[in-house]
Amino acid sequence: MEIGNIFLKNQVVLAPMAGVTDGPFRLLAKEMGCALVYTEMISAKGVISAPKHSLTLARFSEEERPLGIQLFGSEPAVFAEAVSVCEFMEPNLFDINMGCPVKKVTGKGEGCALMREPKKAYSIVKAVCRMTKVPVTVKMRKGWDEQSVNVIEVAQAVEAAGAAAVTVHGRTREQGYSGKADWRAITDVKAVLKIPVVGNGDIGQPEDAKRMLCETGCDAVMIGRGSLGNLWLLKRTIHYLASGNLLPEPTTAERIVLAKRHLDLAVNHKGEYSGVREMRKHLTWYFKGIPRAAVVRNRIMQAKTKAELLVVLVELLSES
Repeated sequence: MEIGNIFLKNQVVLAPMAGVTDGPFRLLAKEMGCALVYTEMISAKGVISAPKHSLTLARFSEEERPLGIQLFGSEPAVFAEAVSVCEFMEPNLFDINMGCPVKKVTGKGEGCALMREPKKAYSIVKAVCRMTKVPVTVKMRKGWDEQSVNVIEVAQAVEAAGAAAVTVHGRTREQGYSGKADWRAITDVKAVLKIPVVGNGDIGQPEDAKRMLCETGCDAVMIGRGSLGNLWLLKRTIHYLASGNLLPEPTTAERIVLAKRHLDLAVNHKGEYSGVREMRKHLTWYFKGIPRAAVVRNRIMQAKTKAELLVVLVELLSES
């Protein structure tokens, strides 16, 4: 699959997730074979008014390529200026967020609220494409709610504006992350666009990815919440799509080994104070469903240092 001048080695893409897809998470996803990763969503306005903080979120390593910087906002000129600020980092692409359902984002006319203004969506993509030579992609939803499903209209608008690919999440903003994703929205968009379409929503197992590709005709799949504490889903999906064979689920020991590596990366990336606090949620995801999960979770959430977390991991390893 190709997005503009970017060749993707397989059909598995990691979704941008606020508070999750930081450098350590993206690097581990790459080690699992993921073809493309994105930064957390970054405020276009923030890039201009508070570049030190925003560009920290955008920072990435060469090992993470190909990588896209995802921006959110509401005004074409602000998006364009933010892209010009970020250009020196040389991302492989820029992604425009038109799918975030969170009220504090949509309440400002950003994220999925842009789907209510197809002309503005067009203008934003047009402005960004004029500012950069790298591909520009858009992540969107089925629509604002079931009474205003307009994903085809918005997808066609951003394609006309110069977008190199779109990702469609088969839920409305009203649904948030609840209910079931409607893959027909992906099918409908793929039927009318000439640019690549990436499908997103409800991929929890490798078989789901295969089914989405077959049912919708999309060019690639984007995996988001299914990867939380389960980065092996990326590797297992890539293998399954290539061979038709399922790799086994990770053992508890394998989870612990990767969790320790994730902890090391997080502390090196953010320092011990922030790294430990960031890793608490990741570690609870890693060990969800194991014996004594509630006890383990409590100990993880109470830990304040890397050493304290390592004690929990070592004890788990000895029991596995």
